[in-house]
Amino acid sequence: MEKDKKYEWGEGVFTLLSWFKKERVKNARVLVAGAGALGNEVVKNLALFGVGHIYVVDFDRIELSNLTRSVLFREEDAYSHSYKAEIVAKRAREINPQIKVTPIVGNLFSEVGLGLYRSVDVVIGCLDSRIARYLLNRLSLRAGKSWIDGSIENLTGVVKVYTPGMNCYECGLSREEFNNIMLRTGCADVVRTQSSAGRVATTPISASIVGALQVQEAMKLIHMGGNEDETQQQPSPFKTLQGRMLRYEGLTNMMNIYRVASWKNTCPAHEQWNDIKPCQELTASMTVAAALKTIKKLLGAKSVEINMRNNKFIDKIISDRPEKEFNVMIPESKLDDVIKADKEMRQLSYRTLFHKNFYENIDKSFPYQELTLQQIGIPPFDVLQVSTEKGGYFVELTGDAPLFE
Repeated sequence: MEKDKKYEWGEGVFTLLSWFKKERVKNARVLVAGAGALGNEVVKNLALFGVGHIYVVDFDRIELSNLTRSVLFREEDAYSHSYKAEIVAKRAREINPQIKVTPIVGNLFSEVGLGLYRSVDVVIGCLDSRIARYLLNRLSLRAGKSWIDGSIENLTGVVKVYTPGMNCYECGLSREEFNNIMLRTGCADVVRTQSSAGRVATTPISASIVGALQVQEAMKLIHMGGNEDETQQQPSPFKTLQGRMLRYEGLTNMMNIYRVASWKNTCPAHEQWNDIKPCQELTASMTVAAALKTIKKLLGAKSVEINMRNNKFIDKIISDRPEKEFNVMIPESKLDDVIKADKEMRQLSYRTLFHKNFYENIDKSFPYQELTLQQIGIPPFDVLQVSTEKGGYFVELTGDAPLFE
């Protein structure tokens, strides 16, 4: 084929499949949380299928130990200490230049707006900690999206599909597991440290198998969704893992499927945010003062208060021995990095307690009105939980949507 001749990715290959809908896949948006061994395999397969837009979220950097099971990483990436998300995105675009791949270097809970979760067709979790899964589960349920969980260890792999109203990761936790997560997520700044702590012995084969199964489930969910006229749709040929768990045991070549449809009505994770009000005038780059004014106008309210949820704004921390005050002016999710980067605070952190002066609710009394929403810990394309004298509302920073197109 001549190089300058235009071709459609997958033409004459995937189009031979009776179930494959080229336009649906081309227009699909998938969020991949984690860019390690599983994330490499998942993004590679999504790129090969020609999924239109892939978002890759990871805050970690590449190490030499990653090379043994991560197909998209190279030795020079480890020596340059490159970000996993950026390299995965770069290599995926090399595989398939016809797709978009957007890297997001940051935490999935504090640096990815809920608007992005709401805009994708499916979320794929390629994570290595219970804390990260707990957070991804809450965000996916809040956005009303199914998410596909994958895990690997040694020659064993597990794939689960969590769907709102059917099953929930948090509902399946034991009391001990849940209490441990609550203890370790008491402060948002510990999540970055804990979610990257420790290594699990595994193989590239386990990552390949589980990553392939995750993408296979994602393709099913993509084809089962969409906005086509229901009268023109054929009965779905797919049987998904929604509400189920597939376990592969490489040592014995056994593969089994189990039901994991745990859904407790009292679970606090089932907090789906409905009736979200879009606002084209709102962006994360706006100052707090401008945002409050815009929200008041949108809602016709006299008073507005933005709840910061689990990412409070910290203006200072105080050590108890010696008693000293440090001005930090950061979201709580950044605190761990700030302490590590400051020699004095780093040394104190090993032998003293830090007390935080923070703001959990932002209103007209907030003393730093000139800071932007992003500076106080609200990511682009997020959804704000707002309280007014008329009641509570959810407001989307829709003005940031073009950043993710």
